[in-house]
Amino acid sequence: MDSVIKAQIEEHSGLVRMIYQDVTLYDKISKAAKLITRTFRKSKKVLLCGNGGSAADAEHIAAELSGKFKMDRRALFAEALHVNSAALTAISNDFGYKNIFSRMLEAKAQNSDVLICYSTSGQSENVILAAQKAKELDCKVISFCGLHTDALAPYSDILINIPHQDTARIQEAYMLISHIICHLVESELFKANDTPE
Repeated sequence: MDSVIKAQIEEHSGLVRMIYQDVTLYDKISKAAKLITRTFRKSKKVLLCGNGGSAADAEHIAAELSGKFKMDRRALFAEALHVNSAALTAISNDFGYKNIFSRMLEAKAQNSDVLICYSTSGQSENVILAAQKAKELDCKVISFCGLHTDALAPYSDILINIPHQDTARIQEAYMLISHIICHLVESELFKANDTPE
């Protein structure tokens, strides 16, 4: 059992080292943080979506932004699209599961809002349709995925892809990068007090 534990930790550490050495990824992280910062400065929203573990990631990051990450400061409008279970099941029943996020986005999003998409496969149809709808609504899109980027890339302003095939490792990397983005956004918006610049 110890060898299995060690192997999992080594695999995680190897991916973190790979991310650490990828300067192009640094640029994407910086651009994502700047985009989200500008969005909040304009009193716009950040909306998030994903399925399964990625839904949990979306909800987690929405909580970090709307509640707090490290600073006591005012709330920011960030919401995972799946949090209303009645709407989720109604839309799924009436319009099909593939339309759950795009339909909710149509109700909630305005131009210049940001949609953050999480899809470890990069091929979740409901996430792709949400990204497509976001572009129709003149929203910006930040997408997180694994190795497969073709489906999300055309609709993404910033595409952060994790160079790994294992879902668990990809999602662990999502959390690392998403937390870095939260830190950068919060630090920039709330440098010394509770009032954004």
